[in-house]
Amino acid sequence: MNKAVTDGIVFMPPAFENGLDVWSSGNGTPGSDTYEDAINAALVAADQDFGGALEMQKTDTVQKLRYTGQTPLLPGCYLRVTARVKAIAGNLPTVRIAGWAAAPGGGHVGGAPEFGPSVTLQHYGEVVEVSAIVATADRPGVDMAWGPSAAYGHFGIDLTGPNGGILRIDDIVIEDATSAFLRDLMDWVDVRDYGALGDGSHDDAPAFEAADAAANGRDVLVPAGLYRLGDSVTFQSAVRFEGTVTMAPQHMLSLTKNYDLPAYIDAFGDEELAFRKAFQALLNNVRHDSLDMKGRIVTLTGPVDMQAAVHDKTSYSQRRIIKNGQLSASGSSNWDTEVVTSQASYSPANSLKLTDVTNVANVPLGAVVEGNGVGREVYVAGVNIARQEVTLSQQLYDAAGTQVFTFRRFKYMLDFSNFAKLSKFSLSNVEFQASGECSCVMLPQTATGFHFRDCFFTRPKDRGISSLSKGDQGMIVDRCQFLSNEDAELVANRTSIALNANQNDVKLRNNRVTRFRHFAILAGSSNIVTGNHWFQGDSSNDGTRSAGLVLTRTNCRTTIDANYIDNCFIEWSNEHDSAPEYASEFSFSALNVTSNVFLAGNVAPWFTFIVVKPHGAGHYLNGMTVTGNSFRIIDDPIDRVDAVDTTFADFDYNRIKNINFSDNTFGNILHPVQSPAMIEYDQTVAAEAWTIDLADKMPFGAFAQTVEAAIPAGPLRDGAGGIVHVAPYYQAKQGPESNQIRLRFGTPVRGTVTVRVRMDDPL
Repeated sequence: MNKAVTDGIVFMPPAFENGLDVWSSGNGTPGSDTYEDAINAALVAADQDFGGALEMQKTDTVQKLRYTGQTPLLPGCYLRVTARVKAIAGNLPTVRIAGWAAAPGGGHVGGAPEFGPSVTLQHYGEVVEVSAIVATADRPGVDMAWGPSAAYGHFGIDLTGPNGGILRIDDIVIEDATSAFLRDLMDWVDVRDYGALGDGSHDDAPAFEAADAAANGRDVLVPAGLYRLGDSVTFQSAVRFEGTVTMAPQHMLSLTKNYDLPAYIDAFGDEELAFRKAFQALLNNVRHDSLDMKGRIVTLTGPVDMQAAVHDKTSYSQRRIIKNGQLSASGSSNWDTEVVTSQASYSPANSLKLTDVTNVANVPLGAVVEGNGVGREVYVAGVNIARQEVTLSQQLYDAAGTQVFTFRRFKYMLDFSNFAKLSKFSLSNVEFQASGECSCVMLPQTATGFHFRDCFFTRPKDRGISSLSKGDQGMIVDRCQFLSNEDAELVANRTSIALNANQNDVKLRNNRVTRFRHFAILAGSSNIVTGNHWFQGDSSNDGTRSAGLVLTRTNCRTTIDANYIDNCFIEWSNEHDSAPEYASEFSFSALNVTSNVFLAGNVAPWFTFIVVKPHGAGHYLNGMTVTGNSFRIIDDPIDRVDAVDTTFADFDYNRIKNINFSDNTFGNILHPVQSPAMIEYDQTVAAEAWTIDLADKMPFGAFAQTVEAAIPAGPLRDGAGGIVHVAPYYQAKQGPESNQIRLRFGTPVRGTVTVRVRMDDPL
């Protein structure tokens, strides 16, 4: 930058030979004395060193020489004032550049430094140059920093030291020196200035580190080129990438000041690679807790092995987040499902192992296991090649012996399965645009507190979120949408599942889920499922419906509250139990289904909203609350809302206890059920024993087991019409189906009675 060139500003004062009337012996301000006709100053026409020069004798303590013209001082402009002098005779003085700082109105700017470095003349005839930099800015290299209040100056020199000396002065030069400060004025340093070549082969890592060290608060510029980094590089400064970098997978690029996905895309020039390298940095002290995708869409041509991206870690437990972007799957054979079949043996005594697995090395970690006696969402949680063993995520309910199993390994956009542990990890405001090509997220082998928040799982081919082992402990799924790829399929043909979990304390809250085979399969306990809307209908009439929520633990300790459960049902089973028969455990217990909206249409008459499916004999309900729900069919009615699926076994109804199935509303349900059930019974013929049938009134077709109260509604009368004062006792579990009670009065009576009957025994 040169103001003299670009803006036409004249900084240079006139030569002495043009007259001394513009050269002041004072401050150079209007009215100050000049050297014209002064007795101690004269022009020399032909000095051997200077040509024309001013000869002056020092007569004052501070002998001043100032140009009376106004030399402008502009913000961002740096002036160099230079003078060349030599001593001729007498005492040798000291010389310095000096000036008078003027405000816009001509007043003096107080406090401004008004002279530069001093130089004492040592020899007669020796030419000595003195100079000083003047600017508004106080920067290194500026001798006279006048600040923004200064508008112009009167510049020249001062002579100090002993009087009497005679010296000659060459014409004073004032020039724009801003170009000398351009490097410091720029807000970046260039890696090429520190040895980077950008030729793709030279190791530019040392140059990158050197440029970062020199930046001192400025950005680092990586110009066009391909820069090979032979080692990990950490930038403490912000970096601008015009060129791209390449580095080995184990080496890390840490952008601590501008850590976000667009910066890594600029750095590597490839979205997939940039995502991997940014995640690698996230888990390696990049001094940020979150990778902000900044709204970028990253197209994936295959699964991202998240552990392989980090390379140096298989376990990590500090809070980290990926947020604000979209991952989009493009069509590729990289998404094809791996299918392996192997013969293996299973023993309930070693309930989480398959042994003697043929071709065990071919069995992929994270594959879904299929075979006789295998429940839903059983995964390969580990493979031991030396022992020919496969570790399972869940037990098998009826697979003892040897058989051929199928292992189906889906491909996931983000696959964390090779992490032994990854806790406190969150995905927030991320859309997984699977486009029917692949699944979305495979969890790590072990984790606590994995969190999905405000994410979209759009058209997964097979699965939205899969847990192969214990990576879902305390998992939270909040305000997410799971949008099926099977909307147009009939329910019976659907295979995709939004999510599964194996461990405890899972929380599914305020999600929206459309037309999967199943919304969630939860194998652990202490779950909270609240505020969700999942719907699974199709266009068929009297169509098959699938379970939306599947619970596979008997003592599930689960709350299902305030959900909208649409064209599907809740299924409660024990299919993940290698000994599914009852054996002194709690049995089916601790389930609370409260304040939900159940709605269905175009369903078969045998459809029900709550299904319990024991896989072994002897089980019973041992604590269940179903209250405050709304059950409604919008067209042809169904028989009832509840059922026991006896495909494998029925309940032991004699042992049912602690059930509250009440305060629900029913629309288009032929047989509303409740327990305790309030029944008003009218006996028109006097009888000693009144038999009251509760068929279709007890939930799950249970026995009429306990009568809480029997209150006559008006007087009881004998056969002649006389009033009889008598209290009955009851006999429960009467009739061939044990769904009747009998009131015994001891004498024949007739009348009306209100009874409260329960399906369970008192505690």
